Amino acid sequence: MTGRRGSSMKTQLVSAIHLEDVELQDSEAGRQPVGEARDPKFYSMEEAVEGIGFGRFHILLFVVMGSANIVEAMEIMLLAVVSPEIRCEWHLEDWQVAFVSTMVFLGYMICGGFCGYVADKYGRWKVVFGGFVWASYFSLLTSFAPTYGWFIFLRSMVGCGVAATSQGFVLKTEFMPAKYRSSLLPLSTIFWMLGSMIIIILGMTVVPTLGWRWMIRLSIIPSLLIIGLFQFIPESARFQVSVGNIRGAVATLRRIARMNKTSLPDGDLREPIVTEMGNALTIINPTLRRTSLLLWFSWFVASFSYYGSVLSSSELLEKDLLCVTNPDPEHSIKPNHEEELCYCNPFNMDDYKTLLISSLGEVALSPLNIGLLNLLGRTCSMIILQVLSAIFFMLVNICSTMIGFIVLLFLLRSLISMNFNVVYIYTAEVYPTSVRSIGMGLCTSFSRIGGMIAPFIAQVLLSKSVLLALSPFALAYCLCALGTVFLPFETSGRAMLETE
Repeated sequence: MTGRRGSSMKTQLVSAIHLEDVELQDSEAGRQPVGEARDPKFYSMEEAVEGIGFGRFHILLFVVMGSANIVEAMEIMLLAVVSPEIRCEWHLEDWQVAFVSTMVFLGYMICGGFCGYVADKYGRWKVVFGGFVWASYFSLLTSFAPTYGWFIFLRSMVGCGVAATSQGFVLKTEFMPAKYRSSLLPLSTIFWMLGSMIIIILGMTVVPTLGWRWMIRLSIIPSLLIIGLFQFIPESARFQVSVGNIRGAVATLRRIARMNKTSLPDGDLREPIVTEMGNALTIINPTLRRTSLLLWFSWFVASFSYYGSVLSSSELLEKDLLCVTNPDPEHSIKPNHEEELCYCNPFNMDDYKTLLISSLGEVALSPLNIGLLNLLGRTCSMIILQVLSAIFFMLVNICSTMIGFIVLLFLLRSLISMNFNVVYIYTAEVYPTSVRSIGMGLCTSFSRIGGMIAPFIAQVLLSKSVLLALSPFALAYCLCALGTVFLPFETSGRAMLETE
């Protein structure tokens, strides 16, 4: 009995001591200053981006990275403006003029996937900055091209540089809060429109007096200005945290928070480190395979139709093919004198004005684009825009006045541009950070295949039959709309994934 009573007293004593310790710990915890938890708090990359919100940094980012679209648009519109000039200087056939565009897009295609891989491995900022420098350098060299062969080689090198600058869209998207992506990213068309207009205005003012070579030299000035602004843009914090550079990511986020006059969430940034960045096999694994295949076709059609519309409109104007069902050889090579044929048929001022007005169409319906994205989401918006684009491609075949043609071209360019914009946004949102750049890069590579084919239809086949040349673009859009129905993911309102 005595032993049992002693054991009971010992147990009560231990329990009392334990209870006293617990009460002491609770008392000490209660005396801790507010905000100092014993266990540290953590926040994710998505929470950091959303917590910082939208502010001055994002406006600067939007302007600098959006300017990448100026450079790309200038390079594409330059092909439409300079085609009549090089046709005249080197006495080129239709297929040779088309081959210039094909070589540019070949440079895009080869470098697109490679630049995406490098951006996922070593950072977005380095690739975009290097792309601007590369494109500016080879564009300047193009203006000194002594022969047609040198011209197409140097333009393909320019295309390679522009493929790298397209990673600027990824960099911009990764910093943008989710609720602003559907409103601000479509406004990138403003920069694309500015690029197109700059080249057209240079064509109107410089080409008739100084020639096409000086037009190219002056066209690199925007690139040089953008290169100077790059020092204000940091590397993507999402990329930094994915490769384990947590300290660098936090420093970047704090810098953005100071510019926006906000603060980071309490605690420490924590995200899983991705062991393998830029693995192309991830894009075609069972989870993403269908999405990738359908996106590759969507990008192919978007590029095929966009460049087809730009180049075919310039051909219709250059060769005076409006209301011409079956063009004869005189629409390809016009007589300059009574006894000889000349390849020279440059744009007149009215032709430049038509191209200028049609370029405005790329931004005119941006409010409608934003409304569709917010109300219907990404995939439904793409389906609607693709069907409407197919209809308007066929409407261009209708014989009308020049004013009617300009209106149709204006609306067609608007719809095509809106669809391209939604495809860009969806692609940047659907892939995880570990393969976002290479995913975008491979998509742009497939789009350039469309760009390589488009000139031979818009510039060569158009000389044979306007209806036959425009029908493939409408058919491609119908097939693309059907494919978009089967996209498995809707990204509207969804957080951007860091890993698969």
